[in-house]
Amino acid sequence: MSYDLRVTICDLPSADDGAGLQPRSLGPQAKTGNRKSKIPRGFTLLELLLSLALIGLMLVAMNQFIFSMGELWGRGTDVRLFDRHVRAVTRFVEKTLNPTAAPEARGTQALSIQDVRLPDGPLTALLTFELSAGSHVLPWPEAPLPDVVCSLGVRPNQGLVFYWHSRIEAHFADEAPRAMVLSPLVTAISYDYYNVRFHSWQNYPAPQHGNSGQWQLPTRLRLRFTYGKLTRETAVTLPSASEALPLF
Repeated sequence: MSYDLRVTICDLPSADDGAGLQPRSLGPQAKTGNRKSKIPRGFTLLELLLSLALIGLMLVAMNQFIFSMGELWGRGTDVRLFDRHVRAVTRFVEKTLNPTAAPEARGTQALSIQDVRLPDGPLTALLTFELSAGSHVLPWPEAPLPDVVCSLGVRPNQGLVFYWHSRIEAHFADEAPRAMVLSPLVTAISYDYYNVRFHSWQNYPAPQHGNSGQWQLPTRLRLRFTYGKLTRETAVTLPSASEALPLF
């Protein structure tokens, strides 16, 4: 028995043909050393040194500016504080003397020049008045004492002084008044009188007597303030007694 075998040979790629056996690339190969890469570069040492130098120069300039402004501002500090003190003391004296012009302020409650025996002994003519309600600046352990008789004067090396004591104290008539320094910068107090005859002002370092021989009340007080080379002078007009308004 014979068989007829027919074999169909398919064309297969030969080993010499490398097209079929060569592996295919899965994607584009990464490129190294590309000068056009978008990845940012770091700062160089030269750039860092220049930046530090600029920052240092800026800080030095700012410090010099701040110190110069502080020096300029500090130069006028003493003058400003001195002027504020002068205004505050002057306003306080005016405010303290204003109640003496009320209609009910008569006799010892009104302004007058009286001989006052000071704590150190001498008898001195001073501007004197009475505060019926007292004052909060007068030191006292409890509430301010009422019916306080006050005198205003200047003591050497101490300043503007309030001499005061209350009528309700047991030794009011026997003991000298207390002394309270109101301002250590006041070096002098003077008194302005208006001369009606000559229509002019005259200033005296002490109160003056009138034609009748009694003490004459001045029209204004002058306070002289001194601090180092700074001097100021202020005037306080003394209030005149006002009459009560009619009841109609």
